Order: sequence, then structure tokens, then C-alpha cells
Amino acid sequence: METVQVLLFILVFLVMVALMFSRKIPALIALPIMAFLIPLIGGVPVDDIVQYVIGHGAIKLHRAYTVAIFGSMLSVLLQKTGVAENFIKIGAELAGDNPWMIAALMLIMIAALFTTLGGLGAVIMVGTIILPIMSSIGIGPLTTVGVFLFGFSIGGILNVGNWAVYVDVLGMSVSQIRPFALIMFGIAILVALTYLTIQLYRDGHQIDFFKIGRRVAIILIIIALIGFLVTRLSSQIRSQLSYILSQTGHVIKYLIGAGIIFLVLLTLYKKFFNRDEKGDGIFWPAYFTPILPLLLILLFNMRFISAFVCGLIFGFLSTYKKGRLNMFIQSIFKGGGVVMPAVVMFF
Repeated sequence: METVQVLLFILVFLVMVALMFSRKIPALIALPIMAFLIPLIGGVPVDDIVQYVIGHGAIKLHRAYTVAIFGSMLSVLLQKTGVAENFIKIGAELAGDNPWMIAALMLIMIAALFTTLGGLGAVIMVGTIILPIMSSIGIGPLTTVGVFLFGFSIGGILNVGNWAVYVDVLGMSVSQIRPFALIMFGIAILVALTYLTIQLYRDGHQIDFFKIGRRVAIILIIIALIGFLVTRLSSQIRSQLSYILSQTGHVIKYLIGAGIIFLVLLTLYKKFFNRDEKGDGIFWPAYFTPILPLLLILLFNMRFISAFVCGLIFGFLSTYKKGRLNMFIQSIFKGGGVVMPAVVMFF
């Protein structure tokens, strides 16, 4: 009997996947059907399926989709105020006409943005800015799309809104997720840079593989030497070194905290006490808005929603102009609407 149930579980899953893949039904329909059929095959009474699987199940991921809603609000605010768009354009200007440098900077810019941005609107907005910039200097379409997708994925690794799903579903803590995410971030960056280097060479651009390889080799050798020396040190020296590093980490954390306070005070002064600024440019502290929630969570263990609320307030203050309050309210409402398909999937 159990073997038959397992086979039926797999059959239901494969049928739903095939229907979604062939675009016969959307995931929004396939998931509830599976949520009903799988416990039914397992012998769960229909009343209990309706009461517990559907009724109670819809709120099991309440933390995750609440964080997703707040993250989407910040995402829409960054788009409406032009912070995200200008962030990318400044990066392209700094890179000059060096294809490798532009591609690498675009990768970093996309990753930085998608630590906060989310939703189809953000993907379209960033794509419409990034793709023409890279295409205009002769970077091939495969390279351009690859850089965009790598940046999107790398940003997703450090997107704290995504971490909320792991906390809810897997019962993990931020302290468990953080080291794994940072390791994956480093590996993904290395793979992405390797990809764009090879692809630019295939596009016909002159790439100094020896120079790039030498720099990467030096970095890897230094890391390997440090690791080797640490393993050879006595336990007493290792404990002292660990203490020094922990104290250094505390100093860095306090410096970053002081920097955040400085940015907030500077923003308040500039926007409300020194209104002589001309033009429609964005005040430079606003460009820290995408990474502010990430810093608050990583360094100060702030809760997800609180961090996004701080990001929203700072984003509003740093881009404040007359009539901007209406845009802020619109961002809040639209942010909820943009992420609603994902929220319904969570349900």
C-alpha cells in the first residue's frame, strides 16, 4: 500500500510539472491541486485537508510573505525615485570604455541592487538600463544576458527577504544562514567573473588572461597561505588571533554604525535645513539605501521587517522633495501589489 502511495505521489507531481511546463495550467492552480491530492492519497480525510492543510497551511509562511511585502515596498520606492536607475548609470560612467571593467561593474551593480530589489517590474527596469549600456560597447548578447542573470542570482543570495523563507520553512537562524550565504556569494562572484572574461574573449575583445590570472592566483595563494598558517598555529595563538579578529570585527561594526548615523544626520541637514540645492539630482547618500537593510541585519541582528522599515524611511528622507510623500504612499501600496503573485504562491 505504501509503495502505491509513493508512486501516486510521484505521478501527481510529474503530471502537475508537465502541465505547468507545457503551459496548460499556471503554478497558481497546480500548487493548490497538489496540496489537496497529495494528503488525500496519503489517507488524510477531506475535512482535515480543508481545515488544516488549506486553512492552517496558508498562514505557515506568514513571516516570509510579510517580509516580501516590505521588501517590495522598498524596491518600488528605489525605482520611482530613480535611485536604482542612476546607480547603474554612474557605474557605467566610472568604468569608461573598458568592456571588461564595464561588465564587471555592471555585475556588481546588479548584485547590489537585487540584495533589495524584487519583482518583475524591478527585473524589467534594471534590464532596460543594463542591456543597452553593455550592447552599445560591443558586448555580445550571450555575455550581456549571462552577466545580468549572474548579478540577479548573486544579489538574491544576499537578499534578506529570501532569507526569511529559510527561517520559516527550515527553522534556521540568521547566524546559520549568514556564513553559508557569504561562502556562496564568494563562489558565485568568482564563477561570474570567469564567465564574463571568457565570453568577452569570444566576443572578440582583447583580454589579458595572464594579467587577470596572475591577480586571481596571487589572491588564492594568499588565502591558502593564511589558511595553512592558521592550521599550524598553536591553540593558544589561535585563540589570541581569534580574539583580535573579534575585536576588530566589533570596531568595524561600530564604524559602520557611526557611518550610518552620519548619513542619516547629513541627509536630515541637507534636506530640511539646507535647501539651496539646484537641479533634480539625487543626493548621494540615497545610493546606500539598497544595502542599508542588509547591513542592519548582518551586523546588528535587526529583524527583517524593522530593517526594511528603516530602509524605507531613509530612502524617503534621502530623496525627499516637495510632493514626494505621495510617491512614498504609492510605493507602499504598489509594493504590496507587485509582490502579491509571490504571496499567493506562499499561501
